[in-house]
Amino acid sequence: MKPTIIRNRQFFNAANHIRSKQLGATLSKELREKYGKRSTRVVKGDTIRVMRGEFKGIDGKVTQISTEKSGVAVEGIKREKLKGGNVDIYIHTSNVMITGLNLDDKWRQSRLERQKTTVVTETPKETPKEVLKPKELSTKKSPKPKEKPKEKSKETLKPKEKASKPSTKKTKQTKAANQAKKETE
Repeated sequence: MKPTIIRNRQFFNAANHIRSKQLGATLSKELREKYGKRSTRVVKGDTIRVMRGEFKGIDGKVTQISTEKSGVAVEGIKREKLKGGNVDIYIHTSNVMITGLNLDDKWRQSRLERQKTTVVTETPKETPKEVLKPKELSTKKSPKPKEKPKEKSKETLKPKEKASKPSTKKTKQTKAANQAKKETE
């Protein structure tokens, strides 16, 4: 089978907890700077903007999330049925951008804040060696020199073929000696 077919099968036959992780979307530039994160999972109540497709440019709140359809239903995006009535259209989360987060869930809020604190903005500057005190210089350990590998003697470098094949003369002699022992017994 082709690898693309296997990947599609894994995607569509994935378990629910894996399918829900696949419903992530990119954050807007303001949210990226605020939380130090590039993307997050879309949750009911988030404000999103559709970036691609037929409904490009429409903003709205997420009303429903479907892991089965791998998409989200947005407020204001509906299609009329032939017999009358409106139906939600599900848009894949890769085609949307989150512009506002629903932070009613305390766990989600703490998770976003925790991610923010781990981002390092500046690298610490190293102090030059001239400024260091002599005691600090002496306490630093110098790296150990690497040991050279031991050279093998000429005896150990014999070809394996000669060592593995016994000479035919010895085998004939040993056979003759074994027969002589049997006869004497």
